[in-house]
Amino acid sequence: MSVAALPMPYIRRNIDRVSPEVVKKAASFAASILADVAGRRGTMSGRIAALSPSMKVAGPALTVEVRPGDNLMLHAALAIAAQPGDVIVVDGKGDRTCALTGAIMMTQAQAMGIAGFIVDAAVRDVEEIRQLAFPVFSVGANPNGPTKAVPGRVNWPVSVGGVAVNPGDLIVGDADGVVVIERQRAESLLELAAQKVAAEAKRFEGIRQRKQMRPAWLEDALRAAGVLQKGETL
Repeated sequence: MSVAALPMPYIRRNIDRVSPEVVKKAASFAASILADVAGRRGTMSGRIAALSPSMKVAGPALTVEVRPGDNLMLHAALAIAAQPGDVIVVDGKGDRTCALTGAIMMTQAQAMGIAGFIVDAAVRDVEEIRQLAFPVFSVGANPNGPTKAVPGRVNWPVSVGGVAVNPGDLIVGDADGVVVIERQRAESLLELAAQKVAAEAKRFEGIRQRKQMRPAWLEDALRAAGVLQKGETL
């Protein structure tokens, strides 16, 4: 049998994760700030939203790919591969015909120290999960339960909410949605994020004092777009 013909493992137990220090610093920034400094990219579709607006999450991605409506590999991920601080990111193919997970699994994950779940599929037991104050982002809810019979993969690259997610990438989610930052880039973006926060704070203050009621870049942008002619002002 050739090497190419050898079966690939369904579960990768060991991955390189974004560091806890980077996660801690990144958690202090809004998802929108990180998305902006990452080039206005890496955000999941807005259909993936927090079950409660107050929910926030940050941590390295532990990726799970399942067949629609089957959560066998979610159980395997928690049993074998997940570590405290991980964000479980599930490629559920956007399926809403049943819930992939609910309060029992979330209670288990919370007890394990898991940071939260991002599920590109439906969940259930929404009120119970809200009472747990455990961060869960999904495409909606459905009371129907899943099957537990179809193999999938753990810690392989996935596509969730239209974004590529690799195991160990930085995940940050809040009321605005979820942003994915490549593990190798995450640390380098933290200073840019801090600078953007400072710049926005200055802008807010200028607005409050009525000293800067329009963006400083606006006229140049309008000229570049052909709305204003050279030398013309607002």
